[in-house]
Amino acid sequence: MHYKITVSRAVFMSFAVVLLVLISLVCLAPLWHVLMGSLSNPTQVGITQGLILYPLQNLDTHAYSIILTYQRLWNGYLNTFIYIFLQCVLTGVATIVAGYVFSRNRFRFRNTFMLIISSTMLFNGGMIPMYMVVRSLGLLDTRWAIVVPGMLSVFNIIIMRTAMQGISNALEEAARLDGANDFTIMFRIILPLCKSTFAVIMLFSAVAKWNDFMSALMYLPTRTDLYPLQMVLRDILMENSEITSSTAALQDSSSIYRQNTEYAAIVVSTLPILCIYPFVQKYFVTGMTIGAVKA
Repeated sequence: MHYKITVSRAVFMSFAVVLLVLISLVCLAPLWHVLMGSLSNPTQVGITQGLILYPLQNLDTHAYSIILTYQRLWNGYLNTFIYIFLQCVLTGVATIVAGYVFSRNRFRFRNTFMLIISSTMLFNGGMIPMYMVVRSLGLLDTRWAIVVPGMLSVFNIIIMRTAMQGISNALEEAARLDGANDFTIMFRIILPLCKSTFAVIMLFSAVAKWNDFMSALMYLPTRTDLYPLQMVLRDILMENSEITSSTAALQDSSSIYRQNTEYAAIVVSTLPILCIYPFVQKYFVTGMTIGAVKA
């Protein structure tokens, strides 16, 4: 009997390993294709069909020389970092306050209000009403149009509320006996115990804002100088806008390296997230686990 269990487990583990390897290859193949394409000879990239597994003909980094001298790329980086910072600050404060309020038993109508705001996850006005609201508030063509509409998420509130509900009420009662008010309890007692959940919410917000281009497309109709990185990348890939360089030699070769430059732009815009994610992955797992312990 023990032998059969061992064999069954070995078969299952082998199948799981093969399946995970195949999934990993499927996920990594597009990234590898783009990386190798950006380093290939430009005359071969355009005529090659299928996956590029290695640099074609010879290693060529000229596309990176072109894209790294593209001023709009760095301006997009700066705007994206500004948007991420503002989004994390606004989302963090709003989510902490909302989660604390909805997790306290003394808030009499908390379940009713929670039901009302939770309904917005299923039913909402849509893109056009949101645009009309942003326009009526005078936020079009401003940085606030990018961060204010997505400042508060019901999903984040639910996660934060669930994590705060798992903290013993005795800590709050002891703090009140010592004269602490709600702000002191919220930021100095409750929040440190929910730091993993708070970290994962900040990471979700930062990654979402890093990948967001729809907000800029809707709310920045004329201010191209406020475009985030993803909008700059979209212009490069979709509109085939000319990439001008400060170097004359690079200007002459920019058309030849068109597709290589597009690949290089994708690599440059993706690299920061790929480098940061392995160091913060544990916060995703820990935060989601803590937020899911108590319903």
